[in-house]
Amino acid sequence: MRKRTLLLTLCSLFLLGSFTASADAKTLTKTWTDPKAASQEDPDFLIQGEYGKTKAGAKYGVQVIALGHGTFDAYLLEGGLPGLGWERGKPRQLLKGKRNGEKIDFTNEEGTITGTISDGQFILVLPEKHPLPRIERKSPTLNAAAPKDAVVLFDGSSADQWNNGKVENGFLLATGCTSKQRFADYKLHLEFRTPYMPAARGQGRGNSGVYHSGRWETQILDSFGLEGKDNQAGGIYSISIPRLNMCLPPLAWQTYDVDFKAAKFDTSGKQAAWPRITVKLNGVLVHEDLELAKNLTTSAPLKGPLKDSKGPVHLQNHNNPVVFRNIWVVPGK
Repeated sequence: MRKRTLLLTLCSLFLLGSFTASADAKTLTKTWTDPKAASQEDPDFLIQGEYGKTKAGAKYGVQVIALGHGTFDAYLLEGGLPGLGWERGKPRQLLKGKRNGEKIDFTNEEGTITGTISDGQFILVLPEKHPLPRIERKSPTLNAAAPKDAVVLFDGSSADQWNNGKVENGFLLATGCTSKQRFADYKLHLEFRTPYMPAARGQGRGNSGVYHSGRWETQILDSFGLEGKDNQAGGIYSISIPRLNMCLPPLAWQTYDVDFKAAKFDTSGKQAAWPRITVKLNGVLVHEDLELAKNLTTSAPLKGPLKDSKGPVHLQNHNNPVVFRNIWVVPGK
């Protein structure tokens, strides 16, 4: 009888341990699409973000990235946050962080720079102390109203302007949808939100993209805090890195404002010029009058050689729950 009881007890403990491990693993790999749920269910969500000043002139800024299960990367930027002083070429150092009770402690590899997050502040020690409050920046073009001459591609009511479009909770989903209308030159405004996926890495973390004329991609990715590559937010995929990584934290609404000049053709139908593009990510210029001198076909809906100046807007499906809103185009005259 005792052996049977002991066996049942051991089995129960094993099952309980397995259940707890499975629950921890489920929490660790979960994807959040709602900020309220993320803030209630994962304490790391409220730690991730930017620390510093909302105006130019700061000595330092810090961007903190949640990596899941109480671990973090923090990037220390000399000169302030991107768009407020820090730019490519200025010092940028990685600090690794881990939750320690109610605090999160950080240090660089050499142990010469440390920091602690507590009560909404990042206390940077160099060895002098620099208290940096947590801030939440918003794009200055967020909720921009469509001009009278704009073609509204999505206003939250329906996906009628899209092939393969799907609306959920008033947002357009990243289903690989393509605008029914085609455009030559245009100005585009689009707002997007990447999910919170702390356990994901690289291209598996909030991946989508906006294809211009059905071929050239301005990348969407949760690349908050990273160096800014051509396959990260603000990049022109496989063509050009952004001047700055202006990506905001996941579940923050972000904006693309794009001025696209279509490819040109002569009277015989021969291509005379490649497209050119100017891009602002979250209100900050990341590409200016860039020539798109390459016929990009990777994952693009249009393949083969260019035949005319017009093409659609396409929103890539990369199996991540990225959502969109407030999309409009002003066609060129």
